[in-house]
Amino acid sequence: MDLEQIRQEIDAVDSELVVLLEKRMQLVTQVTDYKKATGKAILDGSREVAVLKKAATCVQNKDFEQTIVATFADIMKNSRDYQSSKLGEQDNEQ
Repeated sequence: MDLEQIRQEIDAVDSELVVLLEKRMQLVTQVTDYKKATGKAILDGSREVAVLKKAATCVQNKDFEQTIVATFADIMKNSRDYQSSKLGEQDNEQ
């Protein structure tokens, strides 16, 4: 496979990722609404640890594990930032 074909496949995967990330952010919006209504903190450290552990166990090629877990950590950081912007507060690290 040549480089252009590989890049086209990457572009197709990226398009799928965008759809899934947008779906995830719709759910994050629901979480934000819940936290606003209940006064819960933005950061739930135990939940984040659990999500990262689960992501690590789902990785089949362990050469990719560290990178994929780091990507999930970035996704969650950006989700917290989004929640903060919607709740009008700083990242709540309780």
